[in-house]
Amino acid sequence: MLADPRLQAAQRTLGRSFVLELVRQAQERSRSGEISPESIVDAAVAALPATVSSMRKVVNATGILVHTNLGRAPLSRAAVDALVAAAGTTDVELDLATGQRGVRGRGAVDALAAAVPDVGGVHVVNNCAAALALIATALAQGRDILISRGELVEIGDGFRIPELLASTGARLVEVGTTNRTRLSDYEAALGPETALILKVHPSNFAVRGFSEEASIADLATLGPPVVVDIGSGLLSPHPVLVDEPDALSTLRAGASLVAASGDKLLGGPQCGLLLGDAELVERLRRHPLARALRVDKLTLAALEATVRGPHPPVRAMLEAKLADLQARAEKVVTALADVTEAEAEVVASEAAVGGGGAPEVVLPSVAVAVPLRFVEPLRAGDPPVVTRTERGRCLLDLRTVEPDDDEALVKAVRRVGKD
Repeated sequence: MLADPRLQAAQRTLGRSFVLELVRQAQERSRSGEISPESIVDAAVAALPATVSSMRKVVNATGILVHTNLGRAPLSRAAVDALVAAAGTTDVELDLATGQRGVRGRGAVDALAAAVPDVGGVHVVNNCAAALALIATALAQGRDILISRGELVEIGDGFRIPELLASTGARLVEVGTTNRTRLSDYEAALGPETALILKVHPSNFAVRGFSEEASIADLATLGPPVVVDIGSGLLSPHPVLVDEPDALSTLRAGASLVAASGDKLLGGPQCGLLLGDAELVERLRRHPLARALRVDKLTLAALEATVRGPHPPVRAMLEAKLADLQARAEKVVTALADVTEAEAEVVASEAAVGGGGAPEVVLPSVAVAVPLRFVEPLRAGDPPVVTRTERGRCLLDLRTVEPDDDEALVKAVRRVGKD
């Protein structure tokens, strides 16, 4: 059976043991009477995946732009091409001109420096939590970090900023209250053991009403370095996200260091960005822990391509015009007109940024509504389509579906509707 040309080709890309296991599974189906013996090879061929990875491409029709459970930001075509190019042997840490050891990830560092003018230094680690851990370890181990009680946030899956920082050996000094923290609260807490002042953007919730916080500019006058975790990774201001902090504005306001994520609103791979004062960044880069938090060549390649290349999908989703979404939804419904079980219709929708960013931003959107029973079959299909439910209907929000996936979406709904 393995001599079948189709399975021989599959062995070259998926591996002999993997293909053999699919054949054995097909044989078991034959023994149980589910398929005929003559169909074993065809069944094994039908079960061949695109790759040996258990992760599958998913159509995100949830209306959540940066969906943590779906891998956060989808990469741009430029970033994917860069990944492929970097997958083989590369000059990630070699100066081809001199033949000597080069600066690791220089291209990504230079791209970030160009995108955030006047930044002193740039370093990249494997996520934003790692960036904070490196800062606390290198700059505040055994010393005090001043932080507002209103910024002691949980970042997901039970992980909390205060516990993360305390694990590095730094001491947290909480100032102010949950809803109001003034400059005078920081001033009163300053002491000879103060290593830095940390501000953490509460990017997955908002405090409104009787609230107050000290500005970065005011905190910068107190003396210790001001470190700001801006969270979602905007490098510069965006007109749709007026309340979301960005690296450029934060540094210009007086922050010494900015920490951010690369796989949220920046639209790149998972990584933690550290930008700011050249001397502080160099201290972080040379600290022993930095080696343990180092990113690989694939991350560096994708990050550079994201920053230098065309706008990534997240940016396109964020800026998609309502009229274009409406036109796409109408085409989808028209293509489903003969599938009476689908009962498809165009409905108004509201999308969200997600990924712990811009919690109060509501993005008007357009969705295709189908019966609630479609939810599970769509999620179990190939490719899986992940939707959301609202008012007893299954919604396919097109703001988070890439236009190239509209045809796949239609086929998926048609399959379910005809079952």
